[in-house]
Amino acid sequence: MTRERNGNHARLRSEGPYPIEEPDQSLGDLVGRLTSEMGALFNDHLQLARIEMMEDLKEAGKGAELMGGAGVAGWIAALILSLALCWGLAELMPTWLAFLVVGVVWAVIAGVMAMAGRKQLRQVDPMPDQTMDELERDKEWLKQQRN
Repeated sequence: MTRERNGNHARLRSEGPYPIEEPDQSLGDLVGRLTSEMGALFNDHLQLARIEMMEDLKEAGKGAELMGGAGVAGWIAALILSLALCWGLAELMPTWLAFLVVGVVWAVIAGVMAMAGRKQLRQVDPMPDQTMDELERDKEWLKQQRN
């Protein structure tokens, strides 16, 4: 903010992103305007957060659909191949042992996949980063305006 001399009156002029359009407004008008603009700003931030989260959810939904389809197809393939492997191993060992070996192998694979999936889910950031950055900038701007 800078001061301009216009006759006997000093006027404030904003140099920032929020110019003062009518410098001769009363304090009540300015407070009312500030309240209105802060409400609008808050609504804008909520809208931005909602948009960000919807975009993230759409992407996650597409991935979940593909993973679901792959899971069904993979389950059918694994079942058929596992049965073939069990019958093949039954030629070398007792049938019950062949099925047990294949079952243990699948249990290990399931455990590894579960750990990898959990790790992937932990990497998802539920916070709307862009909105949080905007709120932080607004907070800094308000601090500067108070000084």
